[in-house]
Amino acid sequence: MMSRRFYAFLLWLLSPVILGFTLWRVWRRPAYRERWWERFGWVPRRSDRPIWIHAVSVGETIAAIPLVRALQARYPEVPILMTSTTPTGAAVVRQRLGKEVLQHYLPYDLSAAVTRFLRRQRPRLGIIMETEIWPNLCHAASREGVPLMSANARLSQRSLRGYARFRTLFAPALASMSAIAAQSSEDAAAFRRLGAQHVVVTGNIKYDLPEPVTARERGRQWRQRFAGRPVWVFASTHAGEEQMALAALEDLQRQWPDLLLVLIPRHPSRRLEVMARMQAKGVSFALRSRAEDVGARAVFLIDTLGEVMDFYAAADVVTIGGSFVPAGGHNPLEAAALARPVSFGPYMDNFKGITQDLLAANAAVQVVDVEALVAQLGAWLTTQEPATEMGDRALAFLQQQRGALGRTLSLLDHIVP
Repeated sequence: MMSRRFYAFLLWLLSPVILGFTLWRVWRRPAYRERWWERFGWVPRRSDRPIWIHAVSVGETIAAIPLVRALQARYPEVPILMTSTTPTGAAVVRQRLGKEVLQHYLPYDLSAAVTRFLRRQRPRLGIIMETEIWPNLCHAASREGVPLMSANARLSQRSLRGYARFRTLFAPALASMSAIAAQSSEDAAAFRRLGAQHVVVTGNIKYDLPEPVTARERGRQWRQRFAGRPVWVFASTHAGEEQMALAALEDLQRQWPDLLLVLIPRHPSRRLEVMARMQAKGVSFALRSRAEDVGARAVFLIDTLGEVMDFYAAADVVTIGGSFVPAGGHNPLEAAALARPVSFGPYMDNFKGITQDLLAANAAVQVVDVEALVAQLGAWLTTQEPATEMGDRALAFLQQQRGALGRTLSLLDHIVP
């Protein structure tokens, strides 16, 4: 069994290795060069005591945006600090929130680094999105008098088993938190099993998406540029799924030769890999970052961030990536918010509750493989009415589930200094 002190000592011993790994990543991946020193807690000093929200990457950042807006309305004089772990998450913060929030990278869970971060930023409250349990960070926050809350918290059975092996390390961290706002009763029970004490079921704030007015307008503009072609958006794809998408496109174009595939890799840095695959197959494509005209090309490759909802709004049919390979899937609710018929594959573990609820409401379709996907997309493209009804049910389902944001905010009344 591992105690926090032994964990902290072990990380201290490994700190030269962590520094070396960081510098290697800075050298190999340009996106990690930006403010890399922040990963060791070297951030500017502040005295205005912000509310701090940590969202590890893209999905958590998007989920946090309604919470940011609500906090800005409730505490207009208090600045909001956003931290990320990945460059893509940081890019979404910049794109969606700009200068409305402060922004830094969260340091590694080294005792000195997290203490330095907290003492320099002096947040009045920390809100950790979803599943991030850092023992040294929790310990330092408790010592520095910074209340921590986990919002939209979820814990899969796989994660629970992993954390449970080191319960003596994670139980004190969870017990130190002022509140854990769990997505479901199952998540709440899992956190309690690990030692959390202040757990409340609030629901999933991902259902509290803002009205996508801007996305609808931009989607309308894209539809005009696509000149009436049927549009299939396959978003947040991982390695292996682009090959599958191209095979499906080849089948579908036999009946709909002008079908346009809008392909959006989860990580834009994979553009060269995806481009090479399309070139090898002789597939014509336009690249978003080059502002290339789609024209009659078969694929529009989106290698930018922050435009997924715009293309959902321009779509006839939508498929969610990360679900045909064991990556856990991605959030289907943004497409639902735009009343689009949604399909996804068998691997939706990261959104298990949402997936089950959508399927129970007949508001999405789960398929097992590329052949089933082609059949489903073909059915929707052939007859518009079932596709429209599916999209309408998805939007109605989303609207019925709202309210988690308000319940989460109510917990803050007892926590915010």
